[in-house]
Amino acid sequence: MKTALIAMSGGVDSGTAAFLTQQAGYVCTGCIMRLHDTKKADLPDADSTGNDIADARKIAEHLNMPFRVLDLRDRFREQVIGRFCRCYLEGRTPNPCIECNRCLKFGALLDFADALGCDKIVTGHYARIEETEQGFLLKRAADPAKDQSYVLYMLTQAQLARVMLPLGCLSKPEVRAIAAEQGLVSAHKSESQDICFVPDGDYARVICAQTGIRPEPGEFVDMQGHVLGQHAGLIHYTVGQRRGLGIAIGKPAYVVGLDVPQNRVVIGANDDLFHRSCLVRNVNWISGTPPQAPVRCQAKIRYRHPAQPAAVQFTDDSTALLTFDAPQRAITAGQAAVFYDGETVLGGGEIEKLCDD
Repeated sequence: MKTALIAMSGGVDSGTAAFLTQQAGYVCTGCIMRLHDTKKADLPDADSTGNDIADARKIAEHLNMPFRVLDLRDRFREQVIGRFCRCYLEGRTPNPCIECNRCLKFGALLDFADALGCDKIVTGHYARIEETEQGFLLKRAADPAKDQSYVLYMLTQAQLARVMLPLGCLSKPEVRAIAAEQGLVSAHKSESQDICFVPDGDYARVICAQTGIRPEPGEFVDMQGHVLGQHAGLIHYTVGQRRGLGIAIGKPAYVVGLDVPQNRVVIGANDDLFHRSCLVRNVNWISGTPPQAPVRCQAKIRYRHPAQPAAVQFTDDSTALLTFDAPQRAITAGQAAVFYDGETVLGGGEIEKLCDD
């Protein structure tokens, strides 16, 4: 008997993934992670957690699956929200969804699957896993518009051997059609486009509520260090930002850097945002063995960034220098750099700093 734990969210993707896994012959158990309490004052209306749990339960009942709620609120607050806040306070721009995947979906949830004796863990991510004689490959989704391989670069060979991604070969309309045909309550449910604990986009509010720290105003300076005005606190800004600066330099002004020790926001022109090289830390090389020689690849520095030709060269087992053929706009510390060979994800890590200045 093949068994699988379905990572449920109450949405159409995980519900359809559950149905397709059953169709593949697995005995399934549904599980939703409870990540935060929307009644807390520092996360007002952060998501529809109560409704999501109810919808996930209805889907599980509809598919005759056992259903579990895994309470990970403390772990989420510490490992995802806490890290998110620390990164912003360090002048970095994090991607909390990647950290949630690393610590919770393919960490705590995989541990829970082990405790239940499940052979596989199933998620509704749009990406593909392919088994070869040399090991497992993580590949882009068949639908480029929905591809989520970027946020899965941290998966190891051991994890890939346990993970199933049933939606990797489907488009979103096909997934919704399957859900509707099967009568799933989530078939026409809308998708959230925001970070679940920052639904209104006000990162600073969440950081202040979580840490008790109030942003300290400081100086806007130009590339030569001349003072241009006063900023509202570093956590309000990120590299590439143009809106909400409230200063004039005679041409469009952008944030080109954050000087944390001096509490300064560096302002420049759009051309000042382009760089070719960056150092990437905590690199996961999916095959398991980082290459000794430089590797040609295509690399993404943001989720929506089109992959661009580049070379990656490891400087030690977990750190690499990424050099693009052409300068890229707004390479940002804290974001993920992910390396591709065509459809295959080679690996990725966190951007540490620029290296071509």
